[in-house]
Amino acid sequence: MAKEPVAVVGIGQTKHVAARRDVSIAGLVREAAQRALHDAELTWADIDAVVIGKAPDFFEGVMMPELYLADALGAVGKPMLRVHTAGSVGGSTALVAANLVAGRVHGTVLTLAFEKQSESNAMWGLSLPVPFQQPLLAGAGGFFAPHIRAYMRRTGAPDAIGSLVAYKDRRNALKNPYAHLHEHDITLEKVQSAPMLWDPVRYSETCPSSDGACAMVLTDRAGAARAPRPPAWMHGGAMRSEPTMFAGKDFVSPRAGKDCAADVYRQAGVTDPRREIDAVEMYVPFSWYEPMWLENLGFAAEGEGWKLTESGVTELDGDLPVNMSGGVLSTNPIGASGMIRFAEAALQVRGQAGAHQVPGARRALGHAYGGGSQFFAMWLVGSEPPTT
Repeated sequence: MAKEPVAVVGIGQTKHVAARRDVSIAGLVREAAQRALHDAELTWADIDAVVIGKAPDFFEGVMMPELYLADALGAVGKPMLRVHTAGSVGGSTALVAANLVAGRVHGTVLTLAFEKQSESNAMWGLSLPVPFQQPLLAGAGGFFAPHIRAYMRRTGAPDAIGSLVAYKDRRNALKNPYAHLHEHDITLEKVQSAPMLWDPVRYSETCPSSDGACAMVLTDRAGAARAPRPPAWMHGGAMRSEPTMFAGKDFVSPRAGKDCAADVYRQAGVTDPRREIDAVEMYVPFSWYEPMWLENLGFAAEGEGWKLTESGVTELDGDLPVNMSGGVLSTNPIGASGMIRFAEAALQVRGQAGAHQVPGARRALGHAYGGGSQFFAMWLVGSEPPTT
């Protein structure tokens, strides 16, 4: 039996900031959920199930928060699932919810992801002791910097590429009212002169630490027919994972990422992603990952990703806009960061992205990764229902 088509009919985000001291975690998630319901013109009574995700519980020090968040999410008496796949969790949470609709388990599902980083210290939370990782390695940047160096050596990419990505994304964020960083005085020179944190990653080429939440309402064909505004339709979605370390692992272009993208394209009938996809919301916590993922996702040949960035292809008005919203470089509530990519892709094909809208966008890719380039989640959404 064919899968039920899945439609995104409601999207809600909080304003992402360094510290939302005005609300608890429950207040934060409820804010995003209510905005998604309002967008869909639905109430809690219309929701059949809730799927929630966040990054590791030790980030806030609250174990299994989904249990006490049930009432804040309208989930009392309803099925609720918790998803956790490290930094990719926002994407995989949305995919679990989508599969519940596609499998006709539930008709309408609310999915939400969040993080309140101000109540923790993710930098040192991610600095694990020996023997779990090498000594003197602080945070995720310390883990990924050598892989960026490997990419630079492998491709001959010039040093300036990372700064170009950061400058682009921070300018895009100025057009997004929900983005955390609004650096009105940003210049390329300021990015290039920022302090070096993890060679070659500078301070301005890294993601911030944000509080925030993102929610979506996913529904079936019947629910989409009742929606007040055109929905985004899921054309393909997939998750893949691989160990953080194993003999032969390619940290520059992980196999799991390639396989995940290939599966999504197969489902969507995409044979040339560079030409058939109009916009990409890509998980780029450190700026150099834009060219790296352009290659991993099949938008550029091996060694050619940085050339797309350098030539302006990935600019908001370029041939393949990437991170129109400002991306993870401008907003990073870790557990929600992947779902924001998925939601922003859906906003594009619904024509609701406001000042950072790509004109005429019909197909958009949402991408998330997590762990040591270990977990991958992606979906492709379109303005029209899937043909199969």
